[in-house]
Amino acid sequence: MTANDLPIVAFFKYIFDPTIIWSLLLLSIWIHDETFTSQYLVLIIIVFFISNYVYEQTSLYHNWRRGVLLAYIRDTITGWIIIVAILLFLGHVTQFSEHFSKQVILSWIIVTPLMLIVSHLVVRGIISIQRSRGKLRFSAIIGANDISSRILRHISMQPLLFIENRGYFDDRMENRINNDYGSRLGKTEDIISYIKNNRIDIVFISLPMSSQPRILRILEELSDTTISIFFLPDTNIFDLLQARVDHIGSIPVVSFSQSPHTGIDGVVKIASDYILAIFFLVLLSPLMLCIALAVKLTSPGPIIFKQRRYGDNGEEIVVYKFRSMTVAEDGDSVVQATKNDQRFTKIGSFLRRTSLDELPQFINVLQGRMSIVGPRPHAVAHNETYRKLIRGYMMRHKAKPGITGWAQVNGWRGETKELEKMKARIEHDLYYLNNWSLWLDMWIIIRTAWVVLRRNNAH
Repeated sequence: MTANDLPIVAFFKYIFDPTIIWSLLLLSIWIHDETFTSQYLVLIIIVFFISNYVYEQTSLYHNWRRGVLLAYIRDTITGWIIIVAILLFLGHVTQFSEHFSKQVILSWIIVTPLMLIVSHLVVRGIISIQRSRGKLRFSAIIGANDISSRILRHISMQPLLFIENRGYFDDRMENRINNDYGSRLGKTEDIISYIKNNRIDIVFISLPMSSQPRILRILEELSDTTISIFFLPDTNIFDLLQARVDHIGSIPVVSFSQSPHTGIDGVVKIASDYILAIFFLVLLSPLMLCIALAVKLTSPGPIIFKQRRYGDNGEEIVVYKFRSMTVAEDGDSVVQATKNDQRFTKIGSFLRRTSLDELPQFINVLQGRMSIVGPRPHAVAHNETYRKLIRGYMMRHKAKPGITGWAQVNGWRGETKELEKMKARIEHDLYYLNNWSLWLDMWIIIRTAWVVLRRNNAH
């Protein structure tokens, strides 16, 4: 369901939220007994358009519809920080900020995100009351499958949609369908007769794309009604990354391969990477200096081993590690390190087992080549081998490679002799990309410390 189906969301997006923002500025001017000047009027106009644009680019109203409270609060505050940063930048460049009271602006900046959150919570409460009074739209689903089961769960969890599902139509025998879809209303040929005798406002068509003739027949039959019709494309059948329906201009498109780090999430990911990389480099710099000296004194060769890997969007990057072996393989054939590998230096096995050889990759993070958390980068030679053997292998490169990752904290680190082990690692990488959140990153970092202390599988 889009914002067009929820007038309340459009109301918030285009009227209510911008009005709260400039009204609080006026209130702050009045409370601090300042004079409302033409400069404040210009500020109101600028902030009206900037706030509308910034919040449009975030997932704010999407999360509002979904009822994901923490995500909504996060996006409200993050979006407001971006708005304020833009205004401060413009004010500094144009020296326009000299015309405003610092007390007025500071009060406005602090109070506004809090009032946006509170006002939305109040409206949600009012909407819940209205729903309990029976102001609903009734729906029916055509086709009982996984995607229709998901839409049913979504409807039941989202009171803002004001939808109650009556049941489903399906041509299969009833004993071949489980009980997740509500009441069986009949076969697809029974739709029109049912609608004539029962109130239905919305129909969800959840049939496979191979059923195009049947879908066209149903659409033709429903064209003589005023029912809203939604087709539910089953993007799961492609088993690809971040599959979702989007728009380019006014044209609907289905995305089958999309990075999770786009929009505001991309900004959050980059900011957290830089902050954490600086923190860890400062914290671990004495240890890194000791390791560098140990590598140099115990074996001939460079301290830092550089190897080509695939990075974001499959672009080649150079990854840094403390050298742990007597060789520096980076050609068309790279032999994986194994337990008790004869190529290890005197301290190489210890560095690999404790993952201390990975510490220079924090520099890669500051260079923008890597992330703290993400799919571990493989040697280019290994990528060229496994991309031919594992379906969806290259999907893991829709994000920056990480120093640690979901696969690594779940036991899939180190040597992967068997193809099944590499498949398991890739499955975990794709799970991470499909379920990414900042909190998942933090959890992986915490678990990484525990895994490293236990010294499992790394060599």
